[in-house]
Amino acid sequence: MSRKYKFGDSSELYFISFAVINWIDLFIRKEYKEIVLDSWRFCQQEKGLEIYGWCIMSSHVHMIVGTTGRPLEKTIGEMKSFTSRNLRKAIESNPVESRKEWMMEMMKQAGLNNNNNNDWQLWQQHNQPIELRNPEIFHQKLQYIHDNPVEAGFVEKEEDYWYSSARDFNGRKGLIELSYIV
Repeated sequence: MSRKYKFGDSSELYFISFAVINWIDLFIRKEYKEIVLDSWRFCQQEKGLEIYGWCIMSSHVHMIVGTTGRPLEKTIGEMKSFTSRNLRKAIESNPVESRKEWMMEMMKQAGLNNNNNNDWQLWQQHNQPIELRNPEIFHQKLQYIHDNPVEAGFVEKEEDYWYSSARDFNGRKGLIELSYIV
């Protein structure tokens, strides 16, 4: 992770964003998004990850997160590492992935050019955590997350995008259990 962006107080909530290297549109396939969602569910159950808002776009992810009992930086790092390994396996074994060779080469080159990796890099190095110190900033970032699919032209209304917590905030059941500010 970049020295410029660091998690501070793990008792606070953070807005984070992380992207696939070179902004590759990896998450156009449902099975790749499901790997990320399964990892989040595991981290919620086993690592104390609290998710307050989220959205998976085609090349990047936005989340509002917190944690109970362990450093948030560690949980996010482990989640990114796990998803990277499992997404690599999924890409390599996907018989209908038409972009396989191209993506694998891009990720191999990114890994070889980064001293923090051995041979592979899926995620860009940083998370860009922003501590959410008050309710106004929290709601601003949550609205930004939910507006992403609308701004990208994927949907007309934020609650119609499956891979976002906007559904939960609009009377529909989302794909991830959320934590809420009381």
